[in-house]
Amino acid sequence: MSKKILITGASSGFGRGAAIELARRGHEVVATAEAWPLVRSLRADAAAAGVELEVIKLNLLDETDIEHAGTLDPDVLVLNAGVMESGSVVDIPLQRVRESFEINVFGHIALAQKIVPKMVARRSGKVVWTSSMGGILVIPFVGVYCATKHAVEGIAGSMRAELAPHGVKVATVNPGVFGTGFNDTGAESHVQWYDPEKAVVPIPDFSDSLADQYDPQEMIDAMVEIIPAEDHLYRTMRPLATIDTAKHWQESEWTQNA
Repeated sequence: MSKKILITGASSGFGRGAAIELARRGHEVVATAEAWPLVRSLRADAAAAGVELEVIKLNLLDETDIEHAGTLDPDVLVLNAGVMESGSVVDIPLQRVRESFEINVFGHIALAQKIVPKMVARRSGKVVWTSSMGGILVIPFVGVYCATKHAVEGIAGSMRAELAPHGVKVATVNPGVFGTGFNDTGAESHVQWYDPEKAVVPIPDFSDSLADQYDPQEMIDAMVEIIPAEDHLYRTMRPLATIDTAKHWQESEWTQNA
C-alpha cells in the first residue's frame, strides 16, 4: 500500500537514495534539503530518475523551515538529516558541539513535536530515526557525533514506549561506515579551527579508516524495505558484520577498566 513519507536530509547519501527509490515504488515522498540549491539539485535528480518527488527546503536550524515542514501529515516521518564534526572532546569548539545537537537532535525533536500529534490523533503512523553504529559504540575523535546519536537512541527508545499504546511505531536505522561522503566530510570538518600547536589531544590521520568504506546501497535497500513496512525489527543495522561489533562493544563496557 502506498504511504506518504517525509524524509529529512534527502539531498545526498542514504536520504537521497531512499527517497528516489521509495518514489519509484509508488510512495508519495516529500524529501527535504538544507538549502535552495540542494532543493533544485534533488528535483533534477528525481526528474533524471523518472520519479515524482516533492522537494522542500528544511534547514533544521531555521524555525520557519521547521514550521513549514510541520504542517505536513505523513504516514511515516524519517528523521535522517545529520552532521558530523571531528575533534577531541576537550578541543572541539562548543559552538560546533551545540550545532551538532541542534541539527541531529533538537531540530528533529521540534519537527516530531509538530507531526507526531497528528499520528496519535488518528492512531497510526511511524517515526524512523537515522541513528548510527556510533549510537551504540564510541569512535574516538568523533565523540560529539556519537553523543548526538546516543541521544537519538535514548529519545527513540523512549518514544517507542510512549507512542506504542497510541498506535504509532518508532524504529531506528543504524548505518556503519558507508561511502556516502558523509564520513569523509566529517573527518575533515575540524580544519577550520584545529591548530596542532595548541591542541590538547592531537587529531590522528583518518585516511586508513576511510579507505575501505561499504557500498551505501546495502543501507539504502534496507531503509527502502523497512520505512513503509508494517512489521519489522526496531533496529536495522547495516552492514550485517557491524551488528556483532556493536554487540561486542556493549558487552565489553561491563568488563573493561576505566
